[in-house]
Amino acid sequence: MEKIYEEFEGKMKRTAEVLTQSLASVRAGRANAAVLDQIMVEYYGTPTPINQIATISSPDPRSLLISPWDAQSLKGIEKAILASDLGINPQNDGRGIRLLFPQLTEERRRELAKQVKKYSEEAKIAVRNVRRDAMDKFKAMKKTSELTEDDQKVAEKEIQKITDNWIKEIDKISEAKENELFEI
Repeated sequence: MEKIYEEFEGKMKRTAEVLTQSLASVRAGRANAAVLDQIMVEYYGTPTPINQIATISSPDPRSLLISPWDAQSLKGIEKAILASDLGINPQNDGRGIRLLFPQLTEERRRELAKQVKKYSEEAKIAVRNVRRDAMDKFKAMKKTSELTEDDQKVAEKEIQKITDNWIKEIDKISEAKENELFEI
C-alpha cells in the first residue's frame, strides 16, 4: 500500500512543481529572468528557449539585459518577446536587448493576482484528479479482492489526507506569489 500512496503523492508533488514554474513566469514588480523561460525563439529553424542562445543578466532591479551569443539571433529574440504576452517592449541596441519592467499599476496587479488564482485552481483540480484516480484504483482492488472493505476505507482516508496536504501547499505557493505582487 505504501508504494501506491507514494505513487499518487509523487504525482501531486509534480503538480505543485509545475505550479511553481508557471508562477515564476508571472511578472511581479522586479525583473526576473524566469519570465523568459516560456518564450521560444526560432533559431536556425528550431524553437529554442532564450536562455539557451543568450546570456540573461539583471543590471538593476527593474531591467533585464539579453546578450545573444550569435548577433543574428537578435531579431528573432525581439520578435519572440513581442509575440509573447509579456507586455514589455524590447529595446534593441544592436548588441543586446534590454527589457525595462515598469512599475506595476494597481489594475495590473489585480490582473496578475487573477492569473495566479487561475493557475492555483488548475493545480488543485489536477491534485483532485489524482485523488480520484487513486480512489478508482482502490475500488478496483476491492472488486478483485486485493483489499477488504475496511482496508479500502483506510486507504481512501489516507489519500484524502495526502490530498489535503498538497492543496494546502498549493495555497501557500499561490499566496506567496500574490504577496510578492502586492509588495512595494
